[in-house]
Formats: sequence, C-alpha cells, structure tokens
Amino acid sequence: MTSQDADRPETAGTSRRSKITPEREQEFFDAVLDQLRSCGYDAVTMEGIAASTRCSKSTLYRQWKTKPQFVAAALRSNSRVRFAGIDTGSLAEDLRRAAAAAGEGAGKDTGLLQALGHAVMEDPELKCALREALVEPEIAALRAILARGVARGEVPAGHPALEYVPAQLFGMLRMRPVLEGKQADAAYLVRFVEAVVLPALGLP
Repeated sequence: MTSQDADRPETAGTSRRSKITPEREQEFFDAVLDQLRSCGYDAVTMEGIAASTRCSKSTLYRQWKTKPQFVAAALRSNSRVRFAGIDTGSLAEDLRRAAAAAGEGAGKDTGLLQALGHAVMEDPELKCALREALVEPEIAALRAILARGVARGEVPAGHPALEYVPAQLFGMLRMRPVLEGKQADAAYLVRFVEAVVLPALGLP
C-alpha cells in the first residue's frame, strides 16, 4: 500500500463528486499550493488541507480521489502566461520585459518546482500538470516572441541560438537558488538577458 493509498478513506461515497462553488474550489487549490511551497509535497495531506480550509476530508475525497490528483488539479488552476501581451516591436526589448516578468514570480514558481522535484519523477499525472501549469504556456509565449523577431528580420530564422533561449531563461530561474542561494529576480534576469542572451542572438 502506498502512502497515498493509506491517506485515502475507504468510504462508499468516494466515487461521488460533491457540488462546490468555483470560489470554494479555488480556496482548496490555494491551500494546496501554499502548503506545497511552505512544507513540501510529502507533508501535504488531505487531512491537513481539510483542516486549513474548514471542510471535511470526505468532501475533498469526493472531488479528488488521491493526493496526486488533488495537487495536479491545483497546479492546473494556477496556470497563467506572464509573457502574454509582450510585443514592443523590438525583440531585445521584448526579451528584457519577459525576463523581468519571469523574475517577478520567481520565488513562488521556484518554490513549487523544488517542492515537487522528486514527486513529479514518480507520478506522470503530476509531471504533466506541472508542465501544463508552469512550463508549456510560458515556453509557447516566449517562442512566439522569438518568432515575431524573426519575422521582423531582427534575427535570421536559422540562428542556432534561438532554440536555447527558453532553456537559458528558465534554467537560470531554477539554478540560481541552487548555485548562489538567491532567487533569480527581475533585475538579475534582465542583466542575464543583456549579458548572455542578446549577444548570442546578435542583438544590441
């Protein structure tokens, strides 16, 4: 029996979904994400979330049968695209603004990635939810910024550095806390883009 199985009550009602408002559902999701960031994945339990949101544990199990399902749903609810709407007409300026936007939420996103690090390697649903919520929308928006720069003729379409820009930016978000014990905040990421990314693309 896994720890997730042990945390699941064996009741006849677990297959029935209760009716809760979207606002109440988001309250549950926010509690999950807050506990993930502060305590880590292993410390999150249905019982703890129920206590912090003042509901019964059976209510949560009627909605989400296991902890991984619950956490995956919370991650998907947190999906957003910080780079949406960035289009200044200049690729260099777009990348600076994207770096600043990425740095503004660095603490929260890095905390989630660290909290879920080992768990996502063992649970495909969690891994998929993490990519859907925090990775794929941002990478798609960043690639759209790069594509507009190519279309304007600022960078050649076959420039070898183009494919590495998302990995560079998101890699620094993840690695600076590990290497230096500091978050990759907006100022740091803008400096990184100006010192590394723009020269690699041949941009001023």
